[in-house]
Amino acid sequence: MATEASSLHLQHAFSDPDNVARYADGPRRFVPGLADLHRMTGVLLAERAPADARVLVLGAGGGMELKVLAETHPGWSLVGVDPSQAMLDLAERSLGPLMARVELIRGYIQDAPAGPFDGATCLLTLHFLDAPERQRTAAEIRRRLRPGAPFVAAHSSFPQGGDERETWLSRYAAFAVASGADPVQAGQARAAVAAHLPVFSPERDEAILREAGFPDVSLFFAAFTWRGWIAHAGPAAGWTGTPARPGR
Repeated sequence: MATEASSLHLQHAFSDPDNVARYADGPRRFVPGLADLHRMTGVLLAERAPADARVLVLGAGGGMELKVLAETHPGWSLVGVDPSQAMLDLAERSLGPLMARVELIRGYIQDAPAGPFDGATCLLTLHFLDAPERQRTAAEIRRRLRPGAPFVAAHSSFPQGGDERETWLSRYAAFAVASGADPVQAGQARAAVAAHLPVFSPERDEAILREAGFPDVSLFFAAFTWRGWIAHAGPAAGWTGTPARPGR
């Protein structure tokens, strides 16, 4: 993880009952176009994932993207992985009857099934990891995918040079306030991001994905301090399985 201090901070943030209870409101106020991001994720996965796809969702706590993917693709089965049991419990409550097609696993990427999966997502999660851990996690996702399978990643990523970092952090907080967040809480969130998140520039994030085994990486989402990419798994050495199946 990023650092011991940031790991402890994040463990508290996603296990505190009050934080978990308010979680559904937070991302919507801090991430512009969150609902559209979830819909676009399903569209991008479906370009190559078949109607009966098995999809890995890393950082699935809360269940937002799981619910959208399950509702819009009734033939898909989903495996959601998250280290917070409280957040997985929230996901289960949110999913309701849709849980029939969802498996929830408490843990990190190394605790996910070996696959092969027909697609994967990691939304609002990779910014918690430093560069080596981020690349390792992406590589472990790649290892669980069929060659050519789609991977959608989206997280905090914005210019880091000179005064740009402070400008974008201020815009991050200002958008939250404009979306109805309490100004004090928005300021605290800004300070937490500045102190605890190893945020990188979009160029570096894209390079990390390529180095992890995704040679085909394209930006599809950019909204203030957030970026999203669609990538496709490159061939793995010694792979003898079945390539990604066409989505249509």
